[in-house]
Amino acid sequence: MSNPSTPSGHLLQLLPEAVVQTDALWQITYLNPAWHTRTGHAQEAALGRSLLEFVHPDDIGTLRAGMPVFRLRFANADYHWVRLQLHPETDAVDRVISRQGVLIEITEVTEQVLVEVRQRFLRLLETIDGVVWEAEIGVGNTFLSPQVERLFGYSVEEWRADPGFWRAHVHPDDLAEAMRIDDAAYNATHSHAYEMSYRLIAKSGRVVWVRDLCRAVVEPGRPNRMIGLMIDVTRQKNTELELLRSDNRYSLATRGSNDGIWDWDLRTDVLHVSERFHQIVGLGDIDHVHDGGWRFLAQLIDPEDRGRVQTAYRSHLAGSSPNFSVDFRAIHGSGRLLWVNWRGLAQFEDGVAVRMAGSLSDLAERGSSYDALTNLPGRPLFRDRLAHVIALHRNALADGDGGPAGEGRTTFAVLLLDLNGFKAVNDSHGHPVGDQLLQQVARRLEACVRAVDLVARMSGDEFNVLLESIDPAEAADRACQIAAALDQPYLIDAHTVAISASIGLVSSASGLTSIDAYLRAADTAMYRAKSGALGVCVFAGEDAEKWLG
Repeated sequence: MSNPSTPSGHLLQLLPEAVVQTDALWQITYLNPAWHTRTGHAQEAALGRSLLEFVHPDDIGTLRAGMPVFRLRFANADYHWVRLQLHPETDAVDRVISRQGVLIEITEVTEQVLVEVRQRFLRLLETIDGVVWEAEIGVGNTFLSPQVERLFGYSVEEWRADPGFWRAHVHPDDLAEAMRIDDAAYNATHSHAYEMSYRLIAKSGRVVWVRDLCRAVVEPGRPNRMIGLMIDVTRQKNTELELLRSDNRYSLATRGSNDGIWDWDLRTDVLHVSERFHQIVGLGDIDHVHDGGWRFLAQLIDPEDRGRVQTAYRSHLAGSSPNFSVDFRAIHGSGRLLWVNWRGLAQFEDGVAVRMAGSLSDLAERGSSYDALTNLPGRPLFRDRLAHVIALHRNALADGDGGPAGEGRTTFAVLLLDLNGFKAVNDSHGHPVGDQLLQQVARRLEACVRAVDLVARMSGDEFNVLLESIDPAEAADRACQIAAALDQPYLIDAHTVAISASIGLVSSASGLTSIDAYLRAADTAMYRAKSGALGVCVFAGEDAEKWLG
C-alpha cells in the first residue's frame, strides 16, 4: 500500500518527460514543468481540470477502459500520439485514489499506422455485445471496455478504482464457486482458457446472469493476468430455467390428466408419441417413433374430419393462430370412432416452423355436463341439445310443416366463437387473469342471448352458442351483436385488457343433417372469419360464405 501524497522533489522537477497525476475520476492533481515544455499547456491552467478534456474525443472511451496510447491536444490545437501508462495509488482497502504516469510522445510510429490500429480496435469493441476486460492480481482491472456501463450500469471508473469490485458484486450464492475458479487462474502455472457462469448484481439492483469467457496468461517475470469477455445471458438463462420448470410441471400435469404426448420434428417429419397416445387410439405396443408424421396422423383421423384438422394445423404453421386446438373423430384400433382433442404449439426459426409438440386427449374421459371455470354447459350437453333441435327441425320438414309458422318454431343457428388475443393476455398477465377473462366472456355471452338459447364452453377459449327459433337474418344480427359486446375492454383487477372474437355461423337453412356436420361448418366459417380479420362469417354452403364486419 502506498501513501497518496502528491509527488514532489527536485528529481520530478528536473525530469525531461512530463509527469502526470490524476485522481480516480481523471481530475489532474499534479504536473511537473515538463508538461508545459512538452504540450505547451501551462501547468496552472491544467491543474484541477479533467485529463479527458485534453484527449481526442475518439480516444476517450479507450483511455477510460485502460488503453495507454491516445491522441493528446497540444496548446497549438494539434493532436499528437502519446503514451501515458497510469499506475494506481491505493488506500488502506486497495481502492484506487490516484494514478500517476510519465507522458511520452510517440514519434517512431507514424500517425497513420496508429490511427488504423486504433480504429480497428474501436470497431472490434463496438461489434462485441459484451464487456472485454483484463485484470492482474492485486491491481484489479487494467482494462475494461465501456460496454460495462450499458450492461451493468457501473462506470468504468467505479469498476476500475476498486480491485475487489467484481467479487463484491457477484451474487452471494455464486461467489464461492466463482472465487475458486478465479483463484485457480491467478495461481495457474501455465496459460489456459476457461469459462464460468454466475450472477452479477447490477447498479440498479437487477440480477444479471453472466457468461465469462476467460484466459489465464502466465508469463515469466510478471504476475498472472487474465483476459476475458463477459456476456449478458440473462434471457437465455431464464429461458432454460423456465423450460426446466415447465418440463417438470408439464410432465406431472400430463400424467395427472391422462393425456397422450407427441413431439413432431417438421424438418425430418419424424413424430414421437407417448405410450398413452397409443393407448388412447388403441394401437397397442408398437414403435413410438413414426417416420412419416402426417401420414401416421392422417390414418387415425376420420376421413370426414381430415380436411378440417389439416386446415387447423396449417393455419397455425402459417402464423394465423398462436396455437391450435381441434376436435376430431379418431379411428380406434378396434374400428370404432372416438372423439379426441389434438392441440399443440409450433416452434419457429427465422419464420419457419421446425417443430411441433402437444397432447392428445380422449374427450369421452374429459367430458362433463358443466365447465367448472365458467359454469357454462360443456361439450356433451351442447351436443345433446343440438341433436334435439336437429331432430325437431327434420321432423317438422318431414311432416310437411314447412310453412313460415312451422319453420319459425324449429329453425336454429349454431355459432362457434374463438377469442383473438387470449394467449397474449395469458402471457402478459398470467393464467389467473386469463381465467377471469374467460369468466367475464361467459357472462357477456349469456347477456347477449335469450333464455331459450344455449351458451357452452367447448375447450380453452372456444365457445358455442345455439340460437333456437330464429331465422338466418336474425341469427346473423345476433352474432354481430355478440362480436361487438366481446370487443369492449375488460377490467380485471388492476388490468384493462382487450380481445375480440371470430365467429362462425351456420343456420338450419343450410340443410345439414348431423351434429358433426353443423360443428364442422361452424368451425370452417370461424377460421375464415379469423383469416379475414372480420367478426362474423356465415356458412351457407361449401362455396357460399357471407362475410359480416
